[in-house]
Amino acid sequence: MLLSGLRGLSERRILFFGGKGGVGKTTCASATALAASRRGKRVLLVSTDPAHSTSDIFETAFGPAEKEILPGLSGLEIDVDLELRRYVDRVKEQIAKVFSQEVLRKSERQIELAASMPGAESVALFDRMTELMIDRKEVYDLIVFDTAPTGHTLRLLQSPDLLVTWVGALTKARRAMLPPVQDEPDPVLTALERRQDRLEEVRARMMSPRTTAFILVTIAERLPIEEAFRSLESLAGSGIEIGQVIVNRVLPPHAAGEFYEARIRQETVYLDEIDRRFAKLPRVRIPQLDSDIHGLATLERVSELLGC
Repeated sequence: MLLSGLRGLSERRILFFGGKGGVGKTTCASATALAASRRGKRVLLVSTDPAHSTSDIFETAFGPAEKEILPGLSGLEIDVDLELRRYVDRVKEQIAKVFSQEVLRKSERQIELAASMPGAESVALFDRMTELMIDRKEVYDLIVFDTAPTGHTLRLLQSPDLLVTWVGALTKARRAMLPPVQDEPDPVLTALERRQDRLEEVRARMMSPRTTAFILVTIAERLPIEEAFRSLESLAGSGIEIGQVIVNRVLPPHAAGEFYEARIRQETVYLDEIDRRFAKLPRVRIPQLDSDIHGLATLERVSELLGC
C-alpha cells in the first residue's frame, strides 16, 4: 500500500480538495492550510462550496473578503451571488468604456438575461478564482481551495480550456473585422487579448505539477468510492495532477461489538478496493475520531494524521 502524507504537497502553490459531499473535504483542506501556516507559510483558505463550513470549523466568522484567521492564515468564503453581480457590473463597465450609452442601454437586458442562464454562476466563480490565483500569487505562498461536491468542481476546473477556446474565437473574429492598419488600438480587441492572456496564465498554473495538485477525499463506502474514481478518470484528461487520495473516517480496528465488527468487515473490503483502484496514487487513511472536528485542537490533530 502506497501510504504518504501531505507535507510534500503543501510545498505547491495551489491545492484543490474535492470529493463527494459529506466526506470531510473541509476538514482536510482546513487542517492542511493550518499546518502550512504553522510552518511559516502565508496561506489563503478559500471555500467555493455554497454550503460553507470553513468558518464553523475555525469557530470564527469570515466571508467574501479575505480575513486573517490566525497569523499567516487567511480565509475567504466565496459568495457566488455577489461574484455574479460583480461580474455583470464589470461587463457593463467595459461596454460603457467602448460604446455609447445608447448601446449600453440596449445591451442591459441581454446582459441581465445572460446572467440568469445556466453556467453564468460558474463563469463568475471561476473569474474570482482566477483573480486569486493570479493577482494574489505574490501575497500568498499557498492557496487551498475547499471545493463544492465533485461534479460541479470538475466542470469548474475544465473552464480554462473552454474559455480560452471561446475567447480565442472572439479575438480572431474581432481581428478579421478590423482594417489592416489602424491609427489607434482597438479597445475591444485589447480587452479580449488581455482576457485571453489571463486565462492562459491561470491554465498554465493549474496544469503545472510543480504548482498545483488536486487531492481526492473519500470514505470507505460504495458511492463515495465510485464518485472518486470517476473524478480520477475525468481529471486524468484535464492535465491537473492528482497528488493524493485521503480515505477519511476509517473505523478503529479495536472497536468492539457485533455491529462494529460487521462494519469493520465491510470497510475492509472497501479499503482493499480503494488500494486496488487507486494503486498508482499516494494514499493516507484518517481514523474516525472520537469527537467532532471543530476548533484548533482537533484540526491540529487531523494535520498530524494527514502527515502535514
